[in-house]
Amino acid sequence: MTLKPLKMNKKVTLHDKNFVLFKTQDQINNTIKKIATSINSMNPINSVFIPVLNGSFMFTSDLCKELKILPEIQFIKVKSYEDFESSGKVTELIGLKDSLEGKTVFIIEDIVDTGITISNLYNKIKLMNPKEIYVVTLLFKPDKYNGGLDINILYGFSIANDFVVGYGMDYNELGRNLKEIYVLKE
Repeated sequence: MTLKPLKMNKKVTLHDKNFVLFKTQDQINNTIKKIATSINSMNPINSVFIPVLNGSFMFTSDLCKELKILPEIQFIKVKSYEDFESSGKVTELIGLKDSLEGKTVFIIEDIVDTGITISNLYNKIKLMNPKEIYVVTLLFKPDKYNGGLDINILYGFSIANDFVVGYGMDYNELGRNLKEIYVLKE
């Protein structure tokens, strides 16, 4: 059996929409290494990573591989998106079970846009008496953010208010497995 290397697609079609390449795998990997270096330099003791499923699974995996610290990992699953828009409400599907008291908490997100999900999680976690709370996200939409919180955020890319897929992010559940990030082509 002969294996042929796959070419990186410059565009992808998911359901009825076309997307074009936005961030390459190399750009993503280099950015993750920088984020990991920042977290490592903080040297947080007694830390907990809380990846927000489903979107953050690839980012969390690659980020953890670059860490020199050994955090606990507790997953949470929430839903706030329908098609291309935030629904305006956060539904918790899988919740936190272990104590966060006195711990340094890192909420791991794929993307922060309106801030509704982050605000909801931040306020919930704050009630659990952690030492500190940080938000770590690969993508941040500062022009769309209206979370109303003064949060400690560490992000890889600042992007415009575009709809993106790939690297864990989806369009109606398709595209999460793409190694690159694609943007909706109008």
